[in-house]
Amino acid sequence: MSELTLSMSAARALHLQAQRMLRPPRRKATKADVLDTIRHMGMLQIDTIHVVARSPYLVLWSRLGDYRPEWLDQHLAEGSLFEYWAHEACFLPIEDYGLYRHRMLDPSAMGWKYSETWMRERAADVKRVMDHIRTHGPARSSDFERTDGQGGGWWEWKPEKRSLEVLFTAGALMIARRHNFQRIYDLAERVHPTWHDSQMPALDEVRRQFVLRTVRALGLARAAWIPDYHRTKRPHPDPAALAARGELLCARVEGWDDPVYLHPELEDAAHQAARGELAPTLTTLLSPFDPIVWDRRRALDLFGFDYRLECYTPAEKRRYGYFTLPLLRRGALVGRIDAKAHRREGVFELKAAMLEPGVRASERFASDIAGALVRCARWHGCEQVAVGPAEPAAFAIQLQGALGDASMPKGKFAA
Repeated sequence: MSELTLSMSAARALHLQAQRMLRPPRRKATKADVLDTIRHMGMLQIDTIHVVARSPYLVLWSRLGDYRPEWLDQHLAEGSLFEYWAHEACFLPIEDYGLYRHRMLDPSAMGWKYSETWMRERAADVKRVMDHIRTHGPARSSDFERTDGQGGGWWEWKPEKRSLEVLFTAGALMIARRHNFQRIYDLAERVHPTWHDSQMPALDEVRRQFVLRTVRALGLARAAWIPDYHRTKRPHPDPAALAARGELLCARVEGWDDPVYLHPELEDAAHQAARGELAPTLTTLLSPFDPIVWDRRRALDLFGFDYRLECYTPAEKRRYGYFTLPLLRRGALVGRIDAKAHRREGVFELKAAMLEPGVRASERFASDIAGALVRCARWHGCEQVAVGPAEPAAFAIQLQGALGDASMPKGKFAA
C-alpha cells in the first residue's frame, strides 16, 4: 500500500468520496440520513449567519439534497446529538461525548471559550444561573433580563450569557435543544443522564482516535492537516507511528514530497481512485464552514482554491463579498458566489459570481452551475434566481442563458 501513488485528481476524488460529495444523492433523504451524515463527517460546525440557510443546514443540503432542516433540531432535542467545541462549536454524535469530556474537565485550555477570571470573580453570579436552571428547568439567555445597561453585540454579552457559556464549556451545562436557533441550556446530568466519568477513555486514546477519525473523514491527509480537524493541541500522535503499527496506511500524491495517510477502511476506495474509477459528478454550493473548505491551507493544497471568508472584513476591503459560497463542480472548486435568499420575495439573489482563474465556462459548465443554483434556491423556498455581476463577464450571459426563465418549471435541472 505504501507504493500507491495518486494523481491530484484521484486525491480529490478520494477526499470527496470520504466526504460524501462525489456524486448526487440517489434517493430522497430521510431523518436518519441527517444523523448518519454527521457521524460520517465526525462533526457539523455551527454558525449563525443566515443570509442563506445557516451553515449546518447548508452543509447537510450539499450532501443530502432536499431534506427537512427541522430534522437536525429534532436529533439534538432527542439526544442523538450534543453540542460542544470540536473544530469550533459543533453538533456531535452523542456516542462521542467521552472523547470531548477531557476538554470539559480542563476548560482553562480552551482559550477565549472559557474564563477562569469570570468563574472566580463572578462566582456568586455563576451560582445564581446554575441555581435558576436547577430549580426552574432549561433556560435561554433571553430568559435573563439585562441589568447592566449595556448593548447587545456578541462582544458585549450580558453577565448571565457569559455565565451560561463558561458553564457550557466546563461541561456543567449542555444544550438541551434550540428554539429559532437560540440555545436552551440545561444541567448536563439531565441532558445526558447515562454519562458517568468512569466511562471516559484515557487521554492518549482520545488523541489516537482523533487522528484515525480525521484521516477517515478526509479520505487522505497530510500530517500537517490532521490537528486542524478536531483542533487538537500538542502533543500530537505521530501518524507515521500509527502507520507503522498498521492503524493507518501510507500513500503518495504526485507533486508532494511528504506522504499522505489513509484509513484502512478506505483502502479499496483509494485503489479505485488511483485507477480513475471514482468519477466526481456532483455540482453544488458549499458553506464557508463545510469541512471541504474550512481548512484554508488544505483547500489550497488539494484544490488550488485560495478561500477566505470576508464577512468580518470591512465592506470596502472585500474582494468577493460578505458570505461567499464556494462552487464545487465535478471534483473541482471552480468559483464562488455571494448570495442572499430573499425568502419573503421568493428570490435567490446572486450579488456576484466569480470563477477561478483559468476556469473555462462552457455551455455544459453553465448548465451544471445553474442546476445547483436552482436546487438550492428551491430548497430555500425561492422560485426565482436573480444573477448580478459575474467574473468573467461572459459567464453572466452563459449563466442567464442556462437559467432561462427564472420561474422555470420544476425538475428542469434535477440532478
